[in-house]
Amino acid sequence: MKSLTIKGVPDVLLSELKARAKANRRSLNGEVIASLEYLVRHRRTAAELLAHVDAIRERVKVPYLTDEMLNEAKRAGRE
Repeated sequence: MKSLTIKGVPDVLLSELKARAKANRRSLNGEVIASLEYLVRHRRTAAELLAHVDAIRERVKVPYLTDEMLNEAKRAGRE
């Protein structure tokens, strides 16, 4: 099996990976491999992602937010 060294990992990312490793009862190395495998296997094109979003919108039947709806919500929150 090949090895990979990752340099320059931001502290926040390393902390998150360590927390996930602990929660999943894996080593840090195991968590990184699991995360990479998931990312590679579940990668979607932009068109696939947009189709997925459209399907969810169709199921939940939520209206698109308009500027007027957002402005009304802001006004209501300030009262």
